[in-house]
Amino acid sequence: MKVALLGTGYVATALATSLLKAGHQVAIGSRDPQGAKAQGLAQTLVNEQITPDSYTITTQQEVVTDSEVILLAIPWPVVIETLSNLENLENKTIIDATNPLSDDFKGLAFGFDTSAAEQIAQAVPEAHIVKAFNTVGANIMADPNFGQEKAAMFYCGDRPESKKTVEKLAKDVGLDPVDSGPLANARYLEPFAMLYIHLAVCEGYGSNIAFKMLQR
Repeated sequence: MKVALLGTGYVATALATSLLKAGHQVAIGSRDPQGAKAQGLAQTLVNEQITPDSYTITTQQEVVTDSEVILLAIPWPVVIETLSNLENLENKTIIDATNPLSDDFKGLAFGFDTSAAEQIAQAVPEAHIVKAFNTVGANIMADPNFGQEKAAMFYCGDRPESKKTVEKLAKDVGLDPVDSGPLANARYLEPFAMLYIHLAVCEGYGSNIAFKMLQR
């Protein structure tokens, strides 16, 4: 699958590494492809023995144009502006991995009556938005295994075909995908991510934690 990954931070690095190892074609879009963060990501891929000819790091517009799926791994405050400057988004599946954190990182900028994912859907109605990859840390995306168990990855969206795409990508990187219903349920997944952050940072559990869906 051709995945355009927007971002060069921890989440982008973890997902780029995992997706490439799973055999997907990944094009990484950066505002500064020659900058330190982009080059740091490239070095991480080299360290993971991923050859430079298996991926590209270039401009955001270039990676979007030739992609099947767009994965947003950029800070929430720049998401809408970034998307407004991009063309060729029609009928693309956009995976929103962001969380609308407040400036002090202690809460959410909004929630329960809307969500970051729904704001994106309003901004780019020509695309198909799926909320995913926002409820665990980048280190868990890189290694989702807890003994015999895999970390759950909750996702939601309104288009069944796009959700199937996200389900496959989540499985391919080793996560246990959990269909969480329509896109409006991002109003629950984003606060769920805030709970993860609180447990990891404020309650002292650290970042090596994840949620699991159990059924009997």
